[in-house]
Amino acid sequence: MGQVLTMAGQLGGYTLTDRATYAAYKDKTGLVTLVEGDPKMFNPYGVIVVNPRKHPGLNTQGATAFSNWLTSAEGQKAVADFKINGVQMFFPTAR
Repeated sequence: MGQVLTMAGQLGGYTLTDRATYAAYKDKTGLVTLVEGDPKMFNPYGVIVVNPRKHPGLNTQGATAFSNWLTSAEGQKAVADFKINGVQMFFPTAR
């Protein structure tokens, strides 16, 4: 994706990109954001603990601990606080 952003900057073109790569390449390319926040582009991330009865031998205890932490107030704060070049990358929505 970084090469695509570099090329778009060099050619004065347009491209779609993820927030993290754009934040990392923004200063190198001179590109500006034209559209942001369109609900059609919503890209949710989630966490699911695999059913140990269907997939024995996995680290279910570790997966459960990670899932519990990620959806806790502490985990959601860590997600919200993650930034690249001062730009927030993720917006927590755990319920």
